[in-house]
Amino acid sequence: MVVQYNAIQELLRSRADLHARLNLMPYDGTPEIKERGDGKYLYVRKRIAGKQSSTYVGKYTEELYNLLLRNAREAREIRKQLRSIEKQLAAAGYSEDELSVDVVNNIAFARANMKMNIYDQAVLEGVATSFPQTEEIIENGKVSGMTATDVQKILNLKHAWEFILDRDVVASCSDFFMVSHIARLVNEGFFDEGGRLRGVPVTIGGSSYVPPLPNELDIKDRIREIVEDNDEPINIAVKLCLYCMKTQIFLDGNKRAAVIFANHYLIAHGGGILVIPEKEVPEFKGLLIRYYEGEDIAVIGTFMKERCWKTMGT
Repeated sequence: MVVQYNAIQELLRSRADLHARLNLMPYDGTPEIKERGDGKYLYVRKRIAGKQSSTYVGKYTEELYNLLLRNAREAREIRKQLRSIEKQLAAAGYSEDELSVDVVNNIAFARANMKMNIYDQAVLEGVATSFPQTEEIIENGKVSGMTATDVQKILNLKHAWEFILDRDVVASCSDFFMVSHIARLVNEGFFDEGGRLRGVPVTIGGSSYVPPLPNELDIKDRIREIVEDNDEPINIAVKLCLYCMKTQIFLDGNKRAAVIFANHYLIAHGGGILVIPEKEVPEFKGLLIRYYEGEDIAVIGTFMKERCWKTMGT
């Protein structure tokens, strides 16, 4: 059997994306109405490990009931697509590869820190949020006192993190196609094709640096060179992150996509996680401007390794 590697990689990305969409749903199951006394209450029913489970949602309203019905229909359609992808993967000659213990542990470590990582990334992007608000959005999909745009950015970050923490995606290459897909996820709801190469000039606030229009072949080659460099995983992750930020590959969401892309590489090599903590954001932004304007990468690279890198032993 001829193994179709390009087709397999695209199918794995699609599968991980669908799994992430399922994880984003606040309610997964068939809605049911139960009456107690004079009140009506909504539950979702789901079979888990061969047993029926019923989870309370809230007091009955027509709006909530319709939401549960839509969720149930969407979940069924997603699972149908997943079954189709599994068949296509088998036909393409794909078989599951076991991840190393270090990588599996690193995925768990990243998941345990995901809420804080998303909060820190939101702060880096200037989103007006607190950690409790971010946590509420991640868990329930909405929160009062924030703009719809900021809520969408946080949900998109969750979607992108869920995507890169999928086992199949972790086992995939950190390449141009990966960062493009991540950019599409972080720009979802803002641009129709948020992962498309930037085709217009941009400027960077507070800096004299004007990034040239990106060339797809050059970007593919440079990312490949960085990934194939004989260096420590953290150094490669830092280079990937900073290269994508400085190149401004996409029209928007470059810092968000760059950080998550760097983490895809780092997690796949059991190297921890790399996120700029809230308290380090002002200094990081200053160093980033200086890097854009020609300062050696070693300066900001050292800062990121000392202040922004977490490993399972720290």
